[in-house]
Amino acid sequence: MAADLEVHLAPSSYLAALRHDVRAGLTTEPKTLPPKYFYDARGSELFDEITRLPEYYPTRAESTILHEHADEIATLSQARTLVELGSGTSAKTRLLLRALTRAGTLHRFVPFDVDPVVLTDAAKTISTDFPLLSVEPVVGDFEEHLTLLPGGDRQLIAFLGSTIGNLEPVARGRFLRDVSSVLRPGDTFLLGTDLVKDVGRLQRAYDDSAGVTAEFNRNVLTVVNRELGADFDVTAFEHVAVWDAEHEWIEMRLRSSRDQVVHIADLDLDVRFAAGEEMRTEISAKFHPDGIADELGRVRLRVVRFWTDPDGDFGLSLATPMQ
Repeated sequence: MAADLEVHLAPSSYLAALRHDVRAGLTTEPKTLPPKYFYDARGSELFDEITRLPEYYPTRAESTILHEHADEIATLSQARTLVELGSGTSAKTRLLLRALTRAGTLHRFVPFDVDPVVLTDAAKTISTDFPLLSVEPVVGDFEEHLTLLPGGDRQLIAFLGSTIGNLEPVARGRFLRDVSSVLRPGDTFLLGTDLVKDVGRLQRAYDDSAGVTAEFNRNVLTVVNRELGADFDVTAFEHVAVWDAEHEWIEMRLRSSRDQVVHIADLDLDVRFAAGEEMRTEISAKFHPDGIADELGRVRLRVVRFWTDPDGDFGLSLATPMQ
């Protein structure tokens, strides 16, 4: 049974955050826009399409790990509540839901996402497929609202897809501290992380031959146009994906194809772009197993199991609070 949406990210809060982030990002050098604004309904559709592209290995690799180890995760966690952060369509999470249902422990599923439309549809589908499960969707931003999650004994909080790689190190540390603060003895945290590998494969994963990632990247401009009355010419920005070896992350950027001035009516702001100027829209950090354990350890979370797919492309860490 699906409960009504619990909303911590009201439309007014979303717009206030968008106004703040766009003004801050477009009045600094180099210019930036946060990746969270990719994900309107169209952006969510595009990302779902990206996960099925031949170049984009992370979803397949993580699904392989879950197929192989979901029952082990269920046994180790014995979770009564599964919370999924950035849940989207909850496609991969079904493997966990089935395993936890087989284990006989799960009573509640809390999908947590910024997009109420995608969240509502996913919650209805999960409720239909798992009729004995209490499904309690929450609309919120995982960088702000984790401490407002519904409590419960033996929670498993899942953060899949290496979404944590979209956070810069300071924000990543803050997020992990928030996760640690809501975990109690007996709770567990399942973290998906893309691992460092051949640079060519990494770049192809974020610059596919069909151009889907390029459309996804430019969708952030469509969102700003619609929500803030901007006049970005979406076709005047080219998709760029580069590897930053120093930070070990992929950067997605939008490159202005000409000199142009963009007016953002809601902010009464004119933004100049030079031909060739690049604006960063996302980072996607890649990890080493020891580094993951160190970052979790700094917030007093201990890794009890670490799994990879057969090719060693992706990692899943199951952690628990230190006693």
